[in-house]
Amino acid sequence: MKFVSTRGQSPAISFEDVLLSGPAPDGGLYMPESWPTLDFARLSGNKPNYADLAATVVKHFADRDWFDAIDRHSQDVYARFDDPRVAPIRELSPHRWLLELFHGPTLAFKDFALQLLAPLMDEALARRGTRALVVAATSGDTGAAAVAALAGRANIDLVVLHPKGRISDVQRRQMTTATASNVRNVAIEGTFDDAQSLVKQLFADQAFARTHRLAAINSINWVRIAAQAAYYLATSLAFDRRPLTFSVPTGNFGDVFAGYVGKQLGIPIKRLIVATNANDILARAITSGTYARGAVHATLSPAMDIQVASNFERLLYEANGRDAATVRTLMETFAAKGALTIAPSALAAIQSLFIADCVRENETVATMKRVARDLDLLIDPHTAVGLTATRTAAEADDVVTLATAHPAKFPEAVELATGRKPELPERLRPILTAPERYETLPNDIQALKAHIAHQ
Repeated sequence: MKFVSTRGQSPAISFEDVLLSGPAPDGGLYMPESWPTLDFARLSGNKPNYADLAATVVKHFADRDWFDAIDRHSQDVYARFDDPRVAPIRELSPHRWLLELFHGPTLAFKDFALQLLAPLMDEALARRGTRALVVAATSGDTGAAAVAALAGRANIDLVVLHPKGRISDVQRRQMTTATASNVRNVAIEGTFDDAQSLVKQLFADQAFARTHRLAAINSINWVRIAAQAAYYLATSLAFDRRPLTFSVPTGNFGDVFAGYVGKQLGIPIKRLIVATNANDILARAITSGTYARGAVHATLSPAMDIQVASNFERLLYEANGRDAATVRTLMETFAAKGALTIAPSALAAIQSLFIADCVRENETVATMKRVARDLDLLIDPHTAVGLTATRTAAEADDVVTLATAHPAKFPEAVELATGRKPELPERLRPILTAPERYETLPNDIQALKAHIAHQ
């Protein structure tokens, strides 16, 4: 399998290269050269566990010399999740379910990909006899999952940027209380979009990226997207492959794009609901065809406080018939003007699968309160956004909402809505009192480069 850039001006690369890559040198994102297809007859007959399914999906994009490593690491990492089912499904009412994606080490869906990506990256670097510096921007959950996955790795150093004061205390402490010497945390005086822009600028400086051997673990890394597609497959098989609609709390568009990947692999997905909070760039784009940056609003669901959704470029590439020249023009327009217009044919292709809904703060609170009252169940605000957005589907449609984080990651928001404060699992409680370790930097690329260069 080879991988090509959405902007068409970088050479195709291998699975091992894409495993260690950030954006393509031309600024685009890597995509598989063609779409493989899953063998559902074999999958159904073998009755695979979750680790088997995850390995199966990732191997469809990998070279054969990586198959044994993918199998080995999949069995290892998913055995460490708190629930033996890994991604259990909870019925809420007729035709409505929650897919619980918070049973990993850091209580968020990011663990599903990063726990697998980390050992694969470490092994790739060992094969090459080198090491890498992973630089990641986080709106909260990616950073914590990256720290948990990469701390102590033999061949990887990690720098995580988070927007100062714009994530929950639990999210921050999951990162900043880490003691591993290969992990550094930086609070950026700005928004997540600012932090993400800084990371993109680092990679765009190819000399700097080569000198410091930069690698990425944000959802721009293709292997993360592939790994996340596995829980769409697991859910589909649990429902005997009847067509499902998935409602996905959405910020950077990686998680819901993993659903698109699943659809291309042959999973019978009926619709994908793109559930946003007040930072509704994606809802506006999918509804109107205008993708326009706005001001970032702080909300109860901070992991979605994003106005530039990196992975949307991948969907534009697909919707425009994989025409890299068109995507390049669109992204140049967006960089210059902060807005782009999706062609009618491309928009129709997007709307054939995706529905979008913007959920306001009062609606998020109301959903959390209703679920606590009627079902005696606490959900986090991101999951509440996704659950609220199921209103866009017909009552008779089978809809699975991705429960992307444990409510204890956002105790203040949950208590505000329900009057009940969720408790952290016992194994994580030490972070509440452990000393923190991080630096604060301005939203300035030179300051960040200097920080990296002098460590």
